[in-house]
Order: sequence, then structure tokens, then C-alpha cells
Amino acid sequence: MTIEKPLRADARRNREAIVAAAREVFDAGRFFDMRFDDLAGLAGVGTGTLYRNFPTREALAEAVYHSEIATLSSRARHLLTTRSADEALAVFLREMIDHIDAHHGLACTLATLISADSGSPAASGRELEIAVAELVAAGVAEGSLRDDVDAGAVMMALHGIGAAHARPGWRVEADGVVTLVLDGLRRRDPSGG
Repeated sequence: MTIEKPLRADARRNREAIVAAAREVFDAGRFFDMRFDDLAGLAGVGTGTLYRNFPTREALAEAVYHSEIATLSSRARHLLTTRSADEALAVFLREMIDHIDAHHGLACTLATLISADSGSPAASGRELEIAVAELVAAGVAEGSLRDDVDAGAVMMALHGIGAAHARPGWRVEADGVVTLVLDGLRRRDPSGG
């Protein structure tokens, strides 16, 4: 088993600059229209630095994907520390719809590049599911959410919403699906009140 050495500060900055530039290009839907080498210039690094960090488009896509998942997972955990669990989940799901809407080009590019990958993106996606599971578990613990629905169902709903992005009226329907998911997750008062 090899242990990776931490990157020097300048190497870490270069890597982050490449990922940030790629994210913007992915989001604009221009990734397939440009030469891979051109990303180096957009990131302000040399081509050697680009290829040393990311020898292929797929390797870069995986890094962008991991970065996105880490950011979204961190946001879910932050909401849990600042709001009630029920409210944290509601805000997170609504923000996910905003994210899907604002960054649909990014999602499409990543899906195209990663579709045949080795499974590591699935492992990274699991990180987001764990963060959502923490939101759901906190809601169950505080008594605001049912205990018979798990994070997998919430993630499936989010995937379905994202997959339907091309539908006319998508945004309104997406908000409606989130409302349905939240209503379905909330614990009901057995007395009907």
C-alpha cells in the first residue's frame, strides 16, 4: 500500500486552479469543443503541470466530480449544525435543485466523462449519500422525520429530478417534487392534528 505524500503548497494551488478552470469549462458545456492542452492556459499553468496532475480528461473529470461532491456534502453537514434537522434537510434539497439548475452543463459533462469509469465516482457519490443520511437520521432522532424512509430514496428522487432537467417547466416541477419528498418524510401526528 502506497501512502501519498501531501502536495507542496504551490503544487496544491496549481491542482486547484486546474480543477476550478475545468469546472467552469464543464459548466459552460465547452469541454468537448476544446483541446485538453488549452485547459493549462485557462488555469494559468504549464501543460506539463496539467498532465502531471491529470493525464486524461477522465482523470480531470473525476477530480472535478470529487470536488463537487465534497462541497455539497460539506454544505449538508454545515446546515445540520446551524438549523433544526427538518429545516436543514428542506434547505439542502432546495439548494440542490438550485445547484442542478445553475450547473446543468457541469452535470451533463461529468456524466458523459465518468459513465464508463472504474467506480470511484460511485464511492465519492456515496459521500453525498452519507451526508444526506446524516440529515435524515438527525430528523428521525429529533422526531420530525419518519424512520421508515432512508437516504437512498431521497437520493433517488434527486437523481430523477436531475434527469428530467430538459422537461418544459422543469424548475416548477422540481420544486414540487421536493415538496412531495419533504411532506412524505415528515412524521405525522397520529391524532390527525
